[in-house]
Amino acid sequence: MNLLIIEDEAGIRNQYKWGLKGHVISMAEDANSAIEMLDKQTPEIVLLDLGLPPDPDNASVGLKLLSDIKVCHPNTRVIVLTGSEQREHAREAIRLGAASYLQKGVDIERVQSAIDQAALHYELEQENRSLKSQNVDVKSTLLGHSEKMMETMRLMSRVAPSDISTLLNGESGTGKELFAQNLHRLSGRTGEIIAINCASIPGELLESELFGHERGAFTGAVKAKKGKVEQANGGTLFLDEIGDMPLELQSKMLRFLQERKIERVGGSKQIDVDVRIICATHRDLKQMTKQKIFREDLYFRLAEFELKIPPLRERDQDVLLIAEHMLGVVRNTERNVSAKSFGSDAVSAMLHHKWPGNIRELQSRVRRAGLLCDGEVIGAVHLDLPFKESMLYAPSSWLYGSQVDDDATLTEMEEDFFARILFERYRKFSFNISETAESLGISRPTFYARAKRYGLRAEEPAHSKQSEATN
Repeated sequence: MNLLIIEDEAGIRNQYKWGLKGHVISMAEDANSAIEMLDKQTPEIVLLDLGLPPDPDNASVGLKLLSDIKVCHPNTRVIVLTGSEQREHAREAIRLGAASYLQKGVDIERVQSAIDQAALHYELEQENRSLKSQNVDVKSTLLGHSEKMMETMRLMSRVAPSDISTLLNGESGTGKELFAQNLHRLSGRTGEIIAINCASIPGELLESELFGHERGAFTGAVKAKKGKVEQANGGTLFLDEIGDMPLELQSKMLRFLQERKIERVGGSKQIDVDVRIICATHRDLKQMTKQKIFREDLYFRLAEFELKIPPLRERDQDVLLIAEHMLGVVRNTERNVSAKSFGSDAVSAMLHHKWPGNIRELQSRVRRAGLLCDGEVIGAVHLDLPFKESMLYAPSSWLYGSQVDDDATLTEMEEDFFARILFERYRKFSFNISETAESLGISRPTFYARAKRYGLRAEEPAHSKQSEATN
């Protein structure tokens, strides 16, 4: 991707030139030269120092340039660099449309990471715009803005148009079937997607379900029947829980994948089929091949491309986005549901929970909460999730988007801005307040004071005060 770096200090420009990798880099030393370069070619990513001449201290030139870039090139991702005492400038930059900001002077690895993440977001947005032009709405079924989810969706969009056999690997409840459906939608295939769960059908019947049977092939076969493979001709065959396929049937599946021909049970006629294969499992097929309970040659045929579906606990704030969507579904499908939103304790409890059942568990808890809640606000108790004294409340705006209300006061914007920073660090250290405070260079009492100020906690827990006093 094309990266334009706008920086007035020659030494820093050289550091970026030799230290940053993976992008085609252009340099501009002031606003005028940057505008000239932008007029000639629109870069996908801009790294912008807000402190540009002739007004490097007040950042007026940098903020004006940021505004111009977002107006003329709205799809360009802009990362701003701010001085350590310019927090109000960072807030204004985010309001004007900056993708993210960095404190000036951070190490080159942090800058590289921010640029790579911006490139990922840009690429996915481009693909989503392309899909919308084809009247394909991936977000109607797949929700998430976390880095891991966006990377998974980007890979899905890349591999979808091909006929490569794809293995979806993920824990139970992560939405593997939704990924299969979207892979089929994006494939351009005119046939249907036909699904079969290999774990739910007894082994002796699975062959007939897959390949069909002729009349009289076995007791009860009163007429010929097409199998799932034939039904999927011209489309996609989704083999769910492929790890549960009996070993004796795996050899026939391998022969079908190699020849793209099948024989119905009790028949001798070779039938040509054109299907895209997508399979899914929560089991470790590689380990199963070592144990000789899954054929290695079949594994390599099925897993020409392996797409790992991230568990919900690794998807950051996606849990809130999905919960809000599911609550809307419950309101539309169930009678007499009065709940309209989630309380701060419910939001915080969801963010602290590890979600062993993944999206399936979240769906169940939200549906239950919607039915049990008598008021408009769902609490942690309705979700049957603990909210302990030691937990911090999440920033109040997290559930309802990435920005605070347009009518928010400057104080409200500031509190939300720093609440997000504090809570993100808290999450980074796995909700350990001592480690979080240490990483910020402050004491536990100071951390609790800041958390209270930004609405993340009412007061320091009593047990923490006693612990601090004894130390």
